[in-house]
Amino acid sequence: ESEKIPVMRGQWFIDGTWQPLEEEESNLIEQEHLNRFKGQQLQESFDMEISKPVDGKEAIHSLKLSRNHVDWHSVDEVYLYSDATTSKIARTVTQKLGFSKASSSGTRLHRGYVEEATLEDKPPQTSHIVFVVHGIGQKMDQGRIIKNTAMMRDTARKVEEKYFSDLATHVEFLPVEWRSKLTLDGDTVDSITPDKVRGLRDMLNSSAMDIMYYTSPLYRDELVKGLQQELNRLYSLFCSRNPEFEEKGGKVSIVSHSLGCVITYDIMTGWNPVRLYEQLLQKEEEELEESWMSYEERRLLEELYLTKQRLREIEERLHELKASTISKPPVLKFKVENFFCMGSPLAVFLALRGIRPGTSGSQDHILPRSICNRLLNIFHPTDPVAYRLEPLILKHYSNISPVQIHWYNTANPLPYEHMKPSFLNPSKEATSAPESESASAAPSPTTSPVMVRRHYGESITNIGKASILGAASIGKGLGGMLFSRFGRSSATPQTMETGKDGPEGDEKKATTVGTPPLPHSSSGFLEPTVELEHRIDFELREGLVESRYWSAVTSHTAYWSSLDIALFLLTFMYKQDQEETDKSNLDTI
Repeated sequence: ESEKIPVMRGQWFIDGTWQPLEEEESNLIEQEHLNRFKGQQLQESFDMEISKPVDGKEAIHSLKLSRNHVDWHSVDEVYLYSDATTSKIARTVTQKLGFSKASSSGTRLHRGYVEEATLEDKPPQTSHIVFVVHGIGQKMDQGRIIKNTAMMRDTARKVEEKYFSDLATHVEFLPVEWRSKLTLDGDTVDSITPDKVRGLRDMLNSSAMDIMYYTSPLYRDELVKGLQQELNRLYSLFCSRNPEFEEKGGKVSIVSHSLGCVITYDIMTGWNPVRLYEQLLQKEEEELEESWMSYEERRLLEELYLTKQRLREIEERLHELKASTISKPPVLKFKVENFFCMGSPLAVFLALRGIRPGTSGSQDHILPRSICNRLLNIFHPTDPVAYRLEPLILKHYSNISPVQIHWYNTANPLPYEHMKPSFLNPSKEATSAPESESASAAPSPTTSPVMVRRHYGESITNIGKASILGAASIGKGLGGMLFSRFGRSSATPQTMETGKDGPEGDEKKATTVGTPPLPHSSSGFLEPTVELEHRIDFELREGLVESRYWSAVTSHTAYWSSLDIALFLLTFMYKQDQEETDKSNLDTI
């Protein structure tokens, strides 16, 4: 909701300033002009410098307005005069001195603007729309997602002008505000909130409470349906106003932030906690079968299984009958081309749902390509809410650094698909060293512990490595971040002495708890092994003068105005469009 600004059609303009006349006067002049001169030949040239002001020419037509009058000396020589008393006196005096009426007090008017419109003078065709989905806290500031999307759109425009100005297509960003329309519990939570430190409590009720609503079996469906319906509504509205979008194969991507990533993922995949509950029941049944029980217990259990199986068959048949009579519409009215997660806790939700690493490097393990062509997880290294997704597909990626997103102003950056994966801790090569060498290198209680540099500058101890690899292999959550910052203080000489071979013992622990050492070269890059089809985790680069403590607070909301992210998003979307255009051109040839 903002101030309404009228949009007017400019027809008659003032010479020199090229400001339009008031709409009411302009319409009257236009009507009179058409009545008097329609069908007459105009000058072929639209050069205003050629036509000279009229001196001594009599007006061939005149029109009286409320405060002014207009004289036509020819089809394209039109002058506006003020009928105020002072203007009339000035006009009379100057005419007596020998000046013409037009040159003394007339304002020349032009029909049409100084620059002629061309066929190319129109907004570029929108070939790709991006729905921007908010996370928690929208209830606190309902217009925030619109402001954030406007920031993202503005930065994207700057990037488009600099890097993609030669393309005829255009990417449009549209905000999706799904929270304000939901009723949920009404005001029940507000009514049970104590009055002390009310401001802080209200802030938590308007932000963190969304996570509790989403984990509640009572309100989860309302949140999912709220976002799903808003996405479909906006898509239908956009297509109704841009009918060529679908005809010309327009694409749709989604950029989600924070909890919005989890809800969007669940909508696309159709995940439901009921399904997880059924899987748990099935697992319990299998465990019961393996346990010892009496003959009577086993007979009753078998009877129960048969009854349940019969019930499932009846339910399936009923579902098939319903499906054949009523075709169920798709959850979303469009196919998602790219799903960009920003500051996303999705990996933690998936881990708590029982998702574990597999053996193939396919994205299908967590999000099938048939549902979404590409999944990309963007995060700031100090964002406490963000987690990594790649270790949920292949476990050893917990020790491979995320892909670094290029700075906006990097000259000739290496394409992302050509960037080789590298170890977070290249010094982990020490695990393959002989025990005797490691033992001889063990530090005494007085020496400082061996430090390992992470790729973005964090210092962690070998003991810290074991904890991080074991307890937080999924990603850099708040705990992992704090440990990596303060792990050094816990490495006392006494702690170091507990291992039989000093750091060698710790390295062994790290290898056991975390992942087995992988073949890699001395440069820290991986040798050919099982790799992901496409990289998923992309990390923003830290600022050189950035305080980690402060950025941990601000980083979760710092994505919207980042030029680096705008370039990253457009790079992937325009690259896909370009590849498809090249392919269609080859097919034509």
